[in-house]
Amino acid sequence: MAVLHNRISRKELKDRVLNDPTPRTTISFYNYTPISEPNLFRDDWYVAFTELGVLGRIYVANEGVNAQISVPTHQFEAFKQKLYSYPSFDQLRLNIAVDDDGKSFFVLDIKVRHKIVADGIEDPNFDMQNKGKYVNAEAFNQLTEDPNTIVIDMRNHYEFEVGHFKNAIEVPSDTFREQLPMAVDMMNENKDRNIIMYCTGGIRCEKASAYMLHKGFKNVFHLEGGIINYTRQAKEKGLPNKFIGKNFVFDDRLGERISEDVISQCHQCGAPCDTHVNCTNDACHLLFIQCNACKEKMKGTCSDACFEFIHLPEEQQKELRKGSDKGQNIFNKSKAKKLRPRLDEINNIKKQS
Repeated sequence: MAVLHNRISRKELKDRVLNDPTPRTTISFYNYTPISEPNLFRDDWYVAFTELGVLGRIYVANEGVNAQISVPTHQFEAFKQKLYSYPSFDQLRLNIAVDDDGKSFFVLDIKVRHKIVADGIEDPNFDMQNKGKYVNAEAFNQLTEDPNTIVIDMRNHYEFEVGHFKNAIEVPSDTFREQLPMAVDMMNENKDRNIIMYCTGGIRCEKASAYMLHKGFKNVFHLEGGIINYTRQAKEKGLPNKFIGKNFVFDDRLGERISEDVISQCHQCGAPCDTHVNCTNDACHLLFIQCNACKEKMKGTCSDACFEFIHLPEEQQKELRKGSDKGQNIFNKSKAKKLRPRLDEINNIKKQS
């Protein structure tokens, strides 16, 4: 019987990848296509991709697939052959990472979800097939020269913060489900203008373009393959690259360098910096921006409370971590400007030590 789940500790798997010299290629892809039996589909992919040494995160739902993975480079063609053997995935565009060391993922997780992108859309009349027009890098550059064009970033605040297209409008939210109605409200007086929506790899802006059309907008476009594909096309065709800064990615790299511009600041000292890290306190793991000087000074922690926490005896740390739920612990728009951990236990360290 085939093994359908990982049975090795994640720490051991991470050590294996970090110590393995085998070149790997990081790619992402998605496909809005009906999948009638996502659980069977998931199991089939898990067996096939495990045999090829694929690592990463794949979500499967009735509406399609969303994947961010790394593949042993020597198995890349075999992987494509397997992927393209599924009729609705034949010749599907694969976004190859821009700035890649192959150490992006350490385990293969394939999960069945209600949707491949949590959108909050409950309207039964919403139709993903009625979506905006694709624009490639060349068309994007041309359209953005038109003063009648508005560019909307459909990523989260922490992604926009470190990099975005010139003159792009941020929808100031922390989740995609919040952004969709906000984008409609923000653009309500511009229903006849050209609206280009973009995201990291195309999956969110494609759905957002369909939602805008559903809400009565006329000239809606979305960037084919997102920032990743745009950057590759611009380089291959010698086009001006209008993206400034870093492209945040949802793997262990936490970012791809697109331009040398550093447009964000360290969340602790305010120095120019666009390096995302997770707080080294295992009870926190806050995602935030930290420069090298603060990293050394704070030992990789996000706050004085977390700095004190990591210096407590290990047994006391374990006790304080019990039952804690970090959730999506991200320095975001809904948080106060100063860094602070979420957990009340951390804030009460001095009382308990």
